[in-house]
Amino acid sequence: MTQTSAGAENLSETTASHFSIDGRASRFTVRAFAAGLLSAVGHNPTIAIRDFSGGMNFNFEKLEASGFALVIKAASLAVQDDVSLKDRREMERLMNEAILESAKFPEIRYEAAAISVSRVSDMLFGATIDGELSLRGVSRRLPITARVTLLGSMLRASGEFGLKQTDYGIKLISFAGGALKLKDELKFSFEIVARRQE
Repeated sequence: MTQTSAGAENLSETTASHFSIDGRASRFTVRAFAAGLLSAVGHNPTIAIRDFSGGMNFNFEKLEASGFALVIKAASLAVQDDVSLKDRREMERLMNEAILESAKFPEIRYEAAAISVSRVSDMLFGATIDGELSLRGVSRRLPITARVTLLGSMLRASGEFGLKQTDYGIKLISFAGGALKLKDELKFSFEIVARRQE
């Protein structure tokens, strides 16, 4: 009988498996950018997305992935920057009340029926997720690319993407009579850990 490599054994074990996101082991942040006359003295806030869940199906032998879903609790976003407690509370209040309207729209969802996967090496893959983001009652197509690493029964996916707030009906927030405001585009960065379900 032919001996298989450790990598091949891992691929065989994870054929047509479901992977669930481990939110505690994952990192997901969004960066906003200051504009206006006072942008030089303003800062570009980094927001941590603290509560999210989801999963996907992955068949490594056929390089097929499907059923990707990610659900974010809108009220879980928190300012990461080293700012005063007063400023942090005010920024998070504006984010929840004026930007996300988290009481009215408690969840942010991203879903994709199919994912395009290519093999880079034995344990490294490239993935293009052609999904739809639902934010504040607006749904729009949002393609995302990711680097995916297989580590035994664990997947690690990392990447970046951007979106415009106005595409989802969000009014741009301004301060100091409009002299300091946030730019339209947001930059997201993620390192998602997902574990194979037995």
